[in-house]
Amino acid sequence: MPCPGQQKDTSDKIERHVVLVAPEVHWNTGNIGRTCLGAGACLHLVRPLGFRLDDKHLKRAGLDYWPRVNPRIWESFDAFLAAMQPAPGQMLFFTKAARRSFWTMARPARLFLVFGSETRGLPDEICDRYAQWTYRIPITDHIRSLNLSTAVGIALYESLRPGRVKRKT
Repeated sequence: MPCPGQQKDTSDKIERHVVLVAPEVHWNTGNIGRTCLGAGACLHLVRPLGFRLDDKHLKRAGLDYWPRVNPRIWESFDAFLAAMQPAPGQMLFFTKAARRSFWTMARPARLFLVFGSETRGLPDEICDRYAQWTYRIPITDHIRSLNLSTAVGIALYESLRPGRVKRKT
């Protein structure tokens, strides 16, 4: 099933996926779902989740859009990988510990933007396995981190910037 705003044949289309690994805060996930819907991206949630999917706060943050977000739920990151089969270079991992700025990230037509939980970030085993694909969003020393929904919005819309996406020829 295609994601919101996408067609089944995406060979010449831009395809974006936001993957949240063990998200903890329902209103962040609701906001991210609304952003994904607005950008035509698919939302993937990898268990464990720090909230119930029928949570009224989650639905409130996603407004009346939440039913159309239709997030895909995965029991594990490996189950997500097996089903979605991203090719090398189609997954980017966001962590404040990365050395490369997101300004330099690749932008293939099919792209998965992967984020960790609000308090723990991405698990070390994922960061270690995909170290060459980790990126950070630069911030000043005045804060520890950006809010997860803010970070997703920044990365998602930057990945869609016109003229920066490499399409198949």
